[in-house]
Parts: sequence; C-alpha cells; structure tokens
Amino acid sequence: MAYALLSVGLLGLLVFLLGANVSRERRSVAPTQHEAEADPKSALRKAIRAHGNCIEYVPMLSLMILAIGLAIPMLISAWIIALMAAAVASRYIHAIGILVGGSVYEANLLKQIGAAGTYLTGLILSAILVVRAASLF
Repeated sequence: MAYALLSVGLLGLLVFLLGANVSRERRSVAPTQHEAEADPKSALRKAIRAHGNCIEYVPMLSLMILAIGLAIPMLISAWIIALMAAAVASRYIHAIGILVGGSVYEANLLKQIGAAGTYLTGLILSAILVVRAASLF
C-alpha cells in the first residue's frame, strides 16, 4: 500500500506543480495573455497544455493504483511496484516533453515516450482490475 500511496502522491504533486506553473506563466504575460495562449510555442500555451494533459490521465491512473493497493494488496509485488513507478514516470516525462518542446503540436521523443508509457501502464492496470473483478463473481 505504501507504494500505491507514494505513486498517487507523486501524481498529485505533478498536477499541482503544473497548475502553479500555469499561474506563474499567466502572471508573466498578463497584458498579452490572449496572444500567448494562442501561440503554440509560447511558454504559457505549453504550460496550459502540460497541465491539461496531466489532468486528463492522472485521476484515472490514481484511482486504479489506489484500487490495486487497497483491494488487491496481495498482488503488490516487484512488477506491480515497477508498473506504478512507470505510470508516474510516464506522466512526468510527458509533461517535460510538452514544456521543453518547440510547439504543443510537434511530436518529440519525450512526449512520445510519456504517452506510450501512460497508455501501456494504464491498459495493464485496467486489465489487472478487470481480471480481479471477474474472479470475484
């Protein structure tokens, strides 16, 4: 359970750090905020997109990680811990890829690795929960 809580805590930290970054960027471009939001290469637009994308995936990943930690504690093994760590790392890598990339529309290796890791870990976590639920019927 400790690993599940740590994973969810790190995901929550990412959400709030990215949110604070959006606020910081908005303050820095206050007079021209609408222009910065429209420019796909602006730091504000990247900050908004990184936070928005994080919000799209972190809640479900967190719920699945907590569900496994609470409902299936006997499954917590080295590979499940690695899966949780990979899910967290994927979200951080993806956010960094957005923030350091040229444009929010351009693919880069960090965004691709983060997205692929998110999808893969999310699918595996989902499968674990579905299989566990099926065994309860």
